[in-house]
Amino acid sequence: MFDENSQETVLDVSNIEVVYNHVILVLRGVSLTVEKGGITALLGGNGAGKSTTMMILTTLLKPTSGNASVYGHDVITNPSNVRKNIGFVQQEIGIDEYLTARENLQFQCKISQIPKEQTQKRIEEVIDLVELTEKQDEQSITFSGGMRKRLDIACGLIHRPKVLFLDEPTVGLDIQTRRKIWEYIRKIHKEFGMTIFVSTHYMEEADSLCDRVGIIDYGKIQIVDTPESMKNKLETDMITFSIIPDENKQEQFINKIKSFELTKNVEINGNNMVVQSSNSTQVIPKIFQASSEFGISIDSFVLNKPTLDDVFISHTGHNLRDDTTGKFNKRKEFNQSRRRAL
Repeated sequence: MFDENSQETVLDVSNIEVVYNHVILVLRGVSLTVEKGGITALLGGNGAGKSTTMMILTTLLKPTSGNASVYGHDVITNPSNVRKNIGFVQQEIGIDEYLTARENLQFQCKISQIPKEQTQKRIEEVIDLVELTEKQDEQSITFSGGMRKRLDIACGLIHRPKVLFLDEPTVGLDIQTRRKIWEYIRKIHKEFGMTIFVSTHYMEEADSLCDRVGIIDYGKIQIVDTPESMKNKLETDMITFSIIPDENKQEQFINKIKSFELTKNVEINGNNMVVQSSNSTQVIPKIFQASSEFGISIDSFVLNKPTLDDVFISHTGHNLRDDTTGKFNKRKEFNQSRRRAL
C-alpha cells in the first residue's frame, strides 16, 4: 500500500558528469534526490541535459563519472534490477502504429514477462485509465497525437513500475491535449501512488503538475524545490498603480514609498507607477495611506506575484531558450552506446 508520509529515497544522483566526444561537457556534476510518491520535474531548455539525465537513470546511457541509483540499485552495476522497477516513456512515441491499441499492449506484456493469466486484466486496467477502451481494436495509425501519447503512457504502465519516467510527455501537442495528458498523469499518480519523474521545457507543466521542480541549465542543476517555495523566495511582488500625476507632490509621494522598509524599487511610466515589494500585503495599505497624505489619486492597481519564469531567470540569467548550438544528440549517443555494448 502506498504511504503518502514515506520519505524513502527513490532516485539518488550524485555528481554525474557526461562528456561527449571528449570535449562537450553535457552534464556538469548533476546531483539530486527524489523521494517516494511525488511528481518531480526536471525543467530546462533544449540541450540543457534533461534527456541525458533521463537516459542515465533508465540505464540507456552510462555517465562518464558520478553515481546514480533507483530504489538502491546502481544504474551502472545493476541495470537489470533498475529496469524491473521503472517504466520509461520517451519523447519519441514508441508504439507500433500498424498494431491496434490492444495488440501494442499485448506485445508490451510479452516483453515485460507478465504472466498470461494476468495479461487481460492488466490491459483492461491501463486502457481504461487512459480512456482508450472504445478505440482498443483500431490501428493506432488512425489515432491523433494525443491518443498515441496516451497509448504510449499505457505501455509504460502495463508492468506496474515503481517509478515512471516521462521524457517531454506533451511536446508537440496543442495546449488542450497537453492539459488532458496532465490529467492522466495526475490520475496515474493518484491511483497507483507511483513516483513520477518528468522532463519538460514547459513552465506551466512544471508549475501546475509537479510537487517539486529541478531547474537544469547547461548541464547543471541550479535549484530543486517546490514551485511555490521557489516563487516565494524571490520576495518580489510587482504592483502597478494607475495614478493621476501631480507635479507638485509626486516626487514627495514617490520618496515616501521608497522609504518603506519593504519597498525594493519604484518606477514611473506615464500615469503608471510600478512598485517592487517583498511583501505586497503590507505595502499596499501604506501606499494608499501615503496617496491620501499627499493628495495623489489612485484609479486602480494590479498585483503580479512572481512566476516560475521569474524563478528560472533569477537562477539562470536568461529565459528558456531553444539552444541547438553544440546540442547533445541523445538518439545518436543511445545508438552508439548500444553498439558498444554488443
